[in-house]
Amino acid sequence: MKIVIIGAGIGGLTTALRLHQAGFEVKVFESVKTIKPLGVGINLLPHSVRVLTQLGLQEKIAQNAIETSDLVYFNKFGQQFWSEPRGRFAGYRWPQFSVHRGRLQLLLLEEMVARLGTHALVVNHHLAHFEQSKDEVRAYFIDKETGEKIHEERADILIGADGINSVVRHQLYPAEGPPVYSENVLYRGTTWMKPFLNGTSMAMIGSLKQKMVVYPIEPNPDAQGRVFINWVANLQEGASKLTARDWNREADKARLVEIYKAWSYDWLDVPAMIDDAKAVYEFPMSDRNPLTQWTFGRVTLLGDAAHPMYPIGSNGASQAILDADFLVECLLQHPPTEALRVYDQGRVPATAQVVLQNRAKGPDQIMDMMEEWFPAGFESSQIPSAKLEEVMDNYKKVAGFDIISLNAKSA
Repeated sequence: MKIVIIGAGIGGLTTALRLHQAGFEVKVFESVKTIKPLGVGINLLPHSVRVLTQLGLQEKIAQNAIETSDLVYFNKFGQQFWSEPRGRFAGYRWPQFSVHRGRLQLLLLEEMVARLGTHALVVNHHLAHFEQSKDEVRAYFIDKETGEKIHEERADILIGADGINSVVRHQLYPAEGPPVYSENVLYRGTTWMKPFLNGTSMAMIGSLKQKMVVYPIEPNPDAQGRVFINWVANLQEGASKLTARDWNREADKARLVEIYKAWSYDWLDVPAMIDDAKAVYEFPMSDRNPLTQWTFGRVTLLGDAAHPMYPIGSNGASQAILDADFLVECLLQHPPTEALRVYDQGRVPATAQVVLQNRAKGPDQIMDMMEEWFPAGFESSQIPSAKLEEVMDNYKKVAGFDIISLNAKSA
């Protein structure tokens, strides 16, 4: 069976590796001429690390990432109101990793080329459209810069893993329209600085109106003992000039420093962290409405092409990896079109829940709860730990990484 994947992002590359591992013929087509390490930090939760471990990649990822020890929440005054261990520190059989998105993508790319051969990746081939019959799919490619028709590929299955602006999704749903903007803008940066908390912590500060997420992504400190910190500021900006998700749109750093000027704590100086970043990039937080169906005949969707979601709860890349694993399980057990239907039936409702939970603030709703209840701060005796725990545990179940269910799965 021959399978074509459109898109060489984290989801597409993981799918290629998993398919090859299972004995399928795979070819990946990417629109850009050169795959560059774009983006900044992401997190890989234990359920996705389980899949990557089965691919023999855990050790290599660990060499390029931070194994996250704990997740800690603070209000805008720097008061801690929630802390929980993560990954193996919480008793999971697999770690949680914080890693540079681009570094992970290149690691997956190198593995794919090493295992499948250079012929399995074709760059500078932009999907124009596809056609399918009862027996096959035909994909037609162009040079994106010139519009010239350059290639036609036949396959048994076509997987659209080509991101939030997926060509495959647009052909399946031509009237869908653009992504849904949340009226929140993310401001992303990286800074070499002294470690904070225990050095491998992920910190969430503030509320959804004004928020800061901070965590290290580089395992090797520099000569001065500084670590490479990824940070994301989330501001409710309302109507915005930003309409497209672009990793490379630079923002006004001085404006951001001014907005966060009061957020200086004994464990972290937020304005200094922002100011010491080489650049700050702005990115509209957006998603798409969940679909009721991804699979049409021999064509299906995966990752951000299927379920783009807000970066809340550290689940975007992880859900794409789960898609890849479940899809391959289905293909091993069923004929092609039936396998895609079973994949659809399993993953469409599961990911829709995560998309909608993230719109409802996911686990980060505890930040707004604390802001609403204690806008001027709180005493430690006032923290409603049981209510916060209920929110956090519920999200783990929705996203598929509650510890009991996950640890029961095979390694």
